[in-house]
Amino acid sequence: MALYEHVFLARQDVSAQQVETMVDQYKAVIEGLGGQVKKVENWGLKALAYRIRKNRKAHYVLLNLDAPHAAVAELERQQSISEDILRSMTIRVEELEEGPSAMLQKRDRDDRDGRDGPRGDRGPRGDRGPRRDRFERGPRRDAEFGGNE
Repeated sequence: MALYEHVFLARQDVSAQQVETMVDQYKAVIEGLGGQVKKVENWGLKALAYRIRKNRKAHYVLLNLDAPHAAVAELERQQSISEDILRSMTIRVEELEEGPSAMLQKRDRDDRDGRDGPRGDRGPRGDRGPRRDRFERGPRRDAEFGGNE
């Protein structure tokens, strides 16, 4: 059997429990046609790059499959009929990744990052030191025009 990575996007107004129900339904389709679901990763509700059918966010789910082509074709057919699925993509791979995918590793890295924001604890001015306004520097001297004295 062939190995596939399948990602689908569910509408933002679908609850996380309904997404899990969809995953169980699609697992049953794959297993009913002789395949196996090796791994399921729910990446959560994420912002879309552009609006899809009036949705700005979507629930992302990854399925690693070891299944015949007929099972994957049936999965894609059922997802194309469903109104809750915005997009799906299936890619045939040589081998399936062990451990968490890159998306989950990124989320774990972001969770471990103890900083408050993108600048961390450097403060509002970064590491450039305290802010000095022009009037604190004194008058400007222009050698060309004789200076400000």
